[in-house]
Amino acid sequence: MKNKIDLVISWLKKGERDLKVAMRELAQKEPFTDIVCFHAQQAAEKYLKGYLVWLDIEPKRTHDLEDLVLLAGTKDKGILVLKDKLAELTPFAVEPRYPEFEVPSLKDTKRAIKIVQELKSYILRRVPGEVKNEADKG
Repeated sequence: MKNKIDLVISWLKKGERDLKVAMRELAQKEPFTDIVCFHAQQAAEKYLKGYLVWLDIEPKRTHDLEDLVLLAGTKDKGILVLKDKLAELTPFAVEPRYPEFEVPSLKDTKRAIKIVQELKSYILRRVPGEVKNEADKG
């Protein structure tokens, strides 16, 4: 069984890997914006779940980022400023997997990445340096 620090690092590393995949795809000449947005949502979800562990809150088994940020907000009111932005990413957890999903514009895709980066920055400012350094390795 992993200790708290190791579990937080594991979640944040997984989030970092999703963010890196999204950024790699976004850098392509013709990026698959639905895939970028899917990985952006996944990164945000994993960053949030890692932060919840750090806050001693059991992460819920959900893809709903608004629910997760509200849960984190019970111990960190400051994170609630990101609630509406993170709620924008929730549909990307499942919908891009289906053909009737409207492919996001490049503008919306870049916004999704920006939201994740803002969340990542917020969380990494609140965890110990050892966690931050390990998480950045992805």
